[in-house]
Amino acid sequence: MYSEKVMDHFSNPRNVGEIENADGVGQVGNAKCGDIMKMYLKIENDMIVDVKFKTFGCGAAVATSSMATEMVLGKTVEEALQITNKAVAEALDGLPPAKMHCSNLAEEALRAAIQDYYKKNGIPFDGEPVCSGCCHDCSVVHE
Repeated sequence: MYSEKVMDHFSNPRNVGEIENADGVGQVGNAKCGDIMKMYLKIENDMIVDVKFKTFGCGAAVATSSMATEMVLGKTVEEALQITNKAVAEALDGLPPAKMHCSNLAEEALRAAIQDYYKKNGIPFDGEPVCSGCCHDCSVVHE
């Protein structure tokens, strides 16, 4: 079953919504599997000063999105890139094995938003490119 923290973040998600004119926006997921996450970042002087998300999916998807936003708020972009799906799941006191993919989506949405921020600012992105979900074949990476 779900931990109290998962239930709290599902019932009372933090940082839900959109940021108009966001510095970075990342969307990941697949409508076929049912989970889609979109993350918005506002960045000033390399610090994440605001973060919002919109998630279409199960309770675990909402909870992992909410927790990931809490984890990156106030962090530098570089610190945010170090946040892993395992760290998100641990911050929620664990997820059932069948729901671990939700923490992967939270990490990927964050990385996609940072990748977008880098691209908009002409900063080389040294990490793994994130699939945008545009063709529903995540074995293909798009620029």
